[in-house]
Amino acid sequence: MGLTLDYIEGQTPIDEDEKEGLLISTISTRGELNEFEQENILQAIEWTLKNRFSKEEILTEEFLFLVHRKMFGEVWEWAGKKRRTNKNIGVDKYQISTEVIKLIDDCRFWIVNKTFSSDEIAIRFSHRIVQIHIFPNGNGRHSRLVADIIISNMFGGSVFSWGSADISRAGSVRSKYLEAIHHADAGDYKAMIEFART
Repeated sequence: MGLTLDYIEGQTPIDEDEKEGLLISTISTRGELNEFEQENILQAIEWTLKNRFSKEEILTEEFLFLVHRKMFGEVWEWAGKKRRTNKNIGVDKYQISTEVIKLIDDCRFWIVNKTFSSDEIAIRFSHRIVQIHIFPNGNGRHSRLVADIIISNMFGGSVFSWGSADISRAGSVRSKYLEAIHHADAGDYKAMIEFART
């Protein structure tokens, strides 16, 4: 019995060959997958709370890959690895590393020059990760945890609340989140920052 998944607006479909990377053979539904992924993510969050990371450590491609592996490594074989296919969102698969390096360099510039507030730096970084779409799946959840790591470890701020609800489920909170992303896509981060802090 294979893995059967339904998708809601804004979710990236998992390719058939990526589904073969599922490490738990008993999972067959979206609900079961969500449950196992959420347990793995909670372990990753606990790991981030037990450790302090420096700016130099966070602003590396290796660290971004490590966070994804911590979040999904017990569920997916490809956790922490660049996607090998193009998706309905994101840069061309061959441009991923180049774009990640550009993002890291941009973030260093923003910090040194105090270009934006600390919240906006974390949100801009998170948004760009999603635009690049480094991994086969889990990019949104990964980007939000990375934003939390940046704001708490690099700026000493409190982590974001992200609408104070489960935004992986269809509903008004997810709609508000997607609307904020569309504003950010157009270069306006105000709604995204407000959403992250509500």
